[in-house]
Amino acid sequence: MLNINLPGRDLKLELRNLLLDVNGTLTLDGDLIPGVAPRIAALKENLEITLLTSDTQGKGAQVADELGVAFFKVGSGQGGPDKRDFLNTLGPEGTVAIGNGFNDRYMLKDAAVSIAVIGGEGACVEALRRADIVVASILDALDIILNPLRLIATLRD
Repeated sequence: MLNINLPGRDLKLELRNLLLDVNGTLTLDGDLIPGVAPRIAALKENLEITLLTSDTQGKGAQVADELGVAFFKVGSGQGGPDKRDFLNTLGPEGTVAIGNGFNDRYMLKDAAVSIAVIGGEGACVEALRRADIVVASILDALDIILNPLRLIATLRD
């Protein structure tokens, strides 16, 4: 678990879970972005990690195996609500969510902390609007979680 106090907002975060979109977030064209694996390995020490994906490239289970994390395939036409429902089973108040697509919008809106990634695939404007933080790459997103002072600097009052 990660405990983070946000000064000026009277908000204490007790983060237990990390939900990650796959395509366009962790991967580009189905291939894991270099540098992701060691960051995920470090985050697994404090967070339960699950990959949520519609699996457009068909490599989601392979990526999850490679990273040693849980995998959940959402419906191809129902991905947004499926991701939201999965988040709700974990408890949004203890979850960080990272994504870039339209089907990530509900998950990003409801998670305790949400990060939208603008990577090589781009990002859906609705995902950006609902995120707490927007970054240029998945590496930046993971580094913010690994270095909580960055999170505090971005979200404090």
